[in-house]
Amino acid sequence: MGKAADLSEFDRGQIVMARKLGTSIAETARLVGCSRSAVVSIHAKWINDGDTRSRREGVGRPRVNKEKGRRRLSRLVKQNRRQTWLS
Repeated sequence: MGKAADLSEFDRGQIVMARKLGTSIAETARLVGCSRSAVVSIHAKWINDGDTRSRREGVGRPRVNKEKGRRRLSRLVKQNRRQTWLS
């Protein structure tokens, strides 16, 4: 099971503003349509860092095949479906 998608910047801003206006955690979660734990973590991040951006972007291993290699592989597969990358 994969991870849930991050909230949009607009939703994060809604959470921060709703909490600034004194809305409860449950009401804020209902307003934005997310979990209460998401509201708590985003608001805490805003209080501590002054920022709500996610750091999940750019994680993981870099791609091995560049654009040129991807096009070559696509061309090889179209010619012969049983062809391997190295042969």
